[in-house]
Amino acid sequence: MLERGELLEGVIEKFEDRTAVIAVVGLGYVGQPLVLRFAEIGYRVLGFDISLELVNLLNSGSSPIEHIDNKRIAAARLAGFEATTDFSRIKDATGIIMCVPTPLNKHREPDLSFIVNTCEQIAPYLQDGQVVALESTTYPGTTKEVVVPRLESAGLEVGKSVFAVYSPEREDPANIDFTTSTIPKVVGGHTPACLKAGLALYGGAIETLVPVSSTETAEMTKLLENIHRAVNIGLVNEMKIVADKMGIDIFEVIDAAATKPFGFTPYYPGPGLGGHCIPIDPFYLTWKAREFGLQTRFIELAGEVNRVMPDFVMSKLVSALNQRGKAVKGAKVMVLGIAYKKNVDDMRESPSAVIMEELRRQGAVLSYADPHVPVFPKMREHSFDLSAVELTPPTLAAQDAVVLATDHAAFDYEMIRKHAPLIVDARGVFRAPEKHIVRA
Repeated sequence: MLERGELLEGVIEKFEDRTAVIAVVGLGYVGQPLVLRFAEIGYRVLGFDISLELVNLLNSGSSPIEHIDNKRIAAARLAGFEATTDFSRIKDATGIIMCVPTPLNKHREPDLSFIVNTCEQIAPYLQDGQVVALESTTYPGTTKEVVVPRLESAGLEVGKSVFAVYSPEREDPANIDFTTSTIPKVVGGHTPACLKAGLALYGGAIETLVPVSSTETAEMTKLLENIHRAVNIGLVNEMKIVADKMGIDIFEVIDAAATKPFGFTPYYPGPGLGGHCIPIDPFYLTWKAREFGLQTRFIELAGEVNRVMPDFVMSKLVSALNQRGKAVKGAKVMVLGIAYKKNVDDMRESPSAVIMEELRRQGAVLSYADPHVPVFPKMREHSFDLSAVELTPPTLAAQDAVVLATDHAAFDYEMIRKHAPLIVDARGVFRAPEKHIVRA
């Protein structure tokens, strides 16, 4: 039997000479880029997911994610990548990276069921010398309190025979300036030996690693990153409402403030927060802080401001229609852009879906245009039997109003400006004041 030090050195050597098999559990927006990166640099990669449909699609050389080129999936397959639903094959891997969802439940409390279920699925197949990394965003203490005990249920001692790390994902879909390999990666280990194993796991794939003292520190780092954005976006969304009441263009204000070369970072308002991180992650810390008798007032206030932004957009639409002698009920309203941010196909937590729900509730004749989302996808909280409408002068002219909710680069904004009878602009695309354009 190998001594502790010998086992760790053997694990590190496998990563360095790339004889280690990498297992990625959860093949979505975070898991697929990791699969591709490890495959591209010579590792054999196994992908695990509970969706047989997704597994079959990836094994055919295709991806359902728009910004991931099918050619890269096909190349990974040629390099040995294989997707599977058979979790017994975890025993073949040296590095196991978990990229599973961490949503909130209906009470806005952390839902760790995906992490728990994944740990319980892999535990029976764990072997000496494996490294298990969690990348899912969660509250500080999750790795120590939730993951480690379930790994040790297999009879292995974390830090000696198996190694546990937390390394938060930092994916930014469709960002051409930063990729999986170039975004610095924070890594925290359950023990010093775990940290060494984690750094070896990611060392060949990521250009810059940022080791921290514990998994709790790494978990808190991810939350701070996203809370920083959520709070600042909440601030600028509130400023938008104040500026609107005062007849001031908030986008002009932001552009002017951004000329200051120090002490100011521009954030831009919108119809609300979307994506898998910023609307959700701050509440993981809010929930955990209650355990220590603390109230995270900044975080909760920012969340309240951001959650009501779709209502602000709706109020501007209702007012603009009323001024034209129209009610929302029966009005033809087209939502422009339903992905949560520009130039992606990701619908998770999209404020556009919230606006569409309210339009439907008030009786609007609803349609949408989005070049990245041809059919409204299945979502946990929203369901629309709709397909994207092609944007043309006649389709625009046929509407009573269009709501610009997501400012995709593919939209022809000059055509929209010319032919839409009423534009409710929630993204500040149309800067010049015109009678038929309402800033929201």
